[in-house]
Amino acid sequence: MVDQALQLRLAQKLALAPQLQQAIRLLQLTRIELREYLQEAVESNPLLEHEDLSAEPAQDETDRPSTDGDEASHSGHADDDFAELQWTSDSLGPDPWASSEPFSGGALEPQIPDRTEGSLRDHLLWQINLGHFSAVDTAIGEAIVYALDEDGFLPDTVEEIRASLAPELLVDTDEILAVLHRIQRMEPVGVACRDPAECIRVQLASLPAATPGLELARRLARDFIDHVAEHDVASLARRTGASAEALQRALDLILDLEPRPGARYDNRRDEYLVPDIYVTRHEDRWVVSLSPDSDPRLKLNTYYISLLRQSGGKDAEYLQGRLQEARWLLSSIELRNRTLLRVSQCIVEQQEAFLERGEIAMKPLILKDIAELAGVHESTVSRATTRKYMLTPRGLFELKYFFSSHVRTVEGGTISATAVKARIQLLVEKEPPTAPLSDEEIARLLRDAGIHIARRTVAKYRESLGIGSSSERRRAHRRMANPAFARHH
Repeated sequence: MVDQALQLRLAQKLALAPQLQQAIRLLQLTRIELREYLQEAVESNPLLEHEDLSAEPAQDETDRPSTDGDEASHSGHADDDFAELQWTSDSLGPDPWASSEPFSGGALEPQIPDRTEGSLRDHLLWQINLGHFSAVDTAIGEAIVYALDEDGFLPDTVEEIRASLAPELLVDTDEILAVLHRIQRMEPVGVACRDPAECIRVQLASLPAATPGLELARRLARDFIDHVAEHDVASLARRTGASAEALQRALDLILDLEPRPGARYDNRRDEYLVPDIYVTRHEDRWVVSLSPDSDPRLKLNTYYISLLRQSGGKDAEYLQGRLQEARWLLSSIELRNRTLLRVSQCIVEQQEAFLERGEIAMKPLILKDIAELAGVHESTVSRATTRKYMLTPRGLFELKYFFSSHVRTVEGGTISATAVKARIQLLVEKEPPTAPLSDEEIARLLRDAGIHIARRTVAKYRESLGIGSSSERRRAHRRMANPAFARHH
């Protein structure tokens, strides 16, 4: 017989106020999504209207004194209602971008196709909806899918995914990894991997155990993937001790796999990126300003406010509720703009060297650094930088582009991975065409320059830049220099 007893347990639960939920939602929206969201709000709330679409007659201005009093009351209430959000620990003061000069760089805005959405995303979301995921796992899975690039790889780290879900969803790293492994085995198999090597290993793991050459292929993918990429059959034979026939069978199996699982999907759409932030050089400093479109030009409808004073009962209750929603929305928009501008200012302050000298001067930067400078949570920085774009004299970049991992230097300092990639690019551009540098030679040159880096890391960065191996570059040079060689190869 089961014993029954009463137990008292203490537990912590995070409860988000409606205002905070709305502020979080607005911060992570793109400009187009924000415009659609605000349009729906205006259509559903009679207390909101567009300033440029106001239908009030000019004589209504005579009621301005009483309206101004109500507006002052509105601002006070809004500040009281919104104070509990506490996104920043320091006071941002007056509107920080009010004195900023509008963008006048003279250059036309680059028309860059938006490739952040496509059929691969839709296909994966469809599988998640049919995959019996829990509510938490569904949220994690959607965050992973939205972070994928056009080739189906996951450039974000598990910690960045975790930060993007907080604070409304607090999950452990193990939970994210569990969902990630499920997605990697969806169709196409190998999607959401961090690099081609992991993608190949996942695809091999999904093959039937009786597949010829599978065990050797898994060993090659696990221990000798660099030699496989360079087609160094002689070295593989020496290292594995496998026969030429077995080795060829395993290599054929690997070569039949898809190293870029998203390549067969058309992830390109005829959409163009428009900057949310403008950065210009003014005298001896960098000036950061918001796009003019960031101001939706919404205001409270004075007619319904005056009607609220005269009404009572259910009508007054209804209008009072809509008025409170309108105040929250206006305050949320203002807070969104302040947060986005503050985060962008901190990024520009940290990456001034990049703006002046280019990628080779990019500093290591993580979300935590900007969160501490801006006085906000890391999840706030993650939302503010996702799918938001900054137009600089060097081009149009997503805000996340300015965050980079670091590589140790010989002296114990750090250098950003972006700067290391720029150095690799320069070395390859200056190498003799007839004697291209190997990954080991590039690693040695970087170590001579004071950067502590391994050959495998060089290969990883080289592949991310789309640069072929030394043998591939040598063959490419021969094809260009000798048309007869190209015809026979």
